[in-house]
Amino acid sequence: MAKPLWAVLRRMVSCEGAAVLGPKTVAAAARAAPRGFRPVHAAATVCSRHISSEVRHPQSTARMPEVTTDHLDEKQVQLLSEMCILIDKNDCKIGADTKKNCHLNSNIDKGLLHRAFSVFIFNSEEKLLLQQRSDAKITFPGCFTNTCCSHPLHTDSELEERDAWGVRRAAQRRLKAELGIPIEQVTPEEMTYLTRIHYKAQSDGVWGEHEIDYILFMQKDVDLSPDPNEIKSHCYVSKEELKEMLEKAKRKELEITPWFSLIANTFLFQWWDNLQNLKQFMDHNNIHRM
Repeated sequence: MAKPLWAVLRRMVSCEGAAVLGPKTVAAAARAAPRGFRPVHAAATVCSRHISSEVRHPQSTARMPEVTTDHLDEKQVQLLSEMCILIDKNDCKIGADTKKNCHLNSNIDKGLLHRAFSVFIFNSEEKLLLQQRSDAKITFPGCFTNTCCSHPLHTDSELEERDAWGVRRAAQRRLKAELGIPIEQVTPEEMTYLTRIHYKAQSDGVWGEHEIDYILFMQKDVDLSPDPNEIKSHCYVSKEELKEMLEKAKRKELEITPWFSLIANTFLFQWWDNLQNLKQFMDHNNIHRM
């Protein structure tokens, strides 16, 4: 149904997926989507999550404000009970709390900080895989961002800090859950852990982000089967195409997540120019405050 719309927008790149859109969504996509993005089919298979160990539930360090979630997507609300890893400003673990509590601005304003990661997957043509977050997402719905962004959980396997193994396992889990990438195609050993960034951003008056974000790179051709509850569209882009998207974002023609915007406007293109020699940029001692 939406093929003619996306055919008009396909001046940049060709992408995967087919559209199942209502009239309002089609109109919005025509205004905001970068050329070449294709939405995820609403009938796509929902990917199962793999958690390798039992979740720990230590006492929460922040009080849960009364916030109604009745108007939010049911699947996304269920994920709010996941236990994130609480950290101090130096990324030292200090406890755990729910995903809901970690993303409430009322708690973020009090300093609540959690561990996160951002994955960047490049194909054999050195194009970067981007996603557009689904409209069901609680924070930054409909925004374009890097391949995968999420949080390690407070579990034995994802708490391991040696060489960021816990974060890498969490990335493998979420790449399967969001993009349907088989776990054997994105092993922790194949991920390059570059550095960490610390940022804070509000999504709206209630929800936001305050994270120390581990940056993970990988270059590989992977199979994709995105979950439409997580991802609205996806596409591989060249450097020039991403630069055009960033310019569109400045003109408010599309929206990009704040963490991706920060990374893209500072480090990303230098890293991208050196995909075969990333070791020179590995910095596990410093945290970039952004």
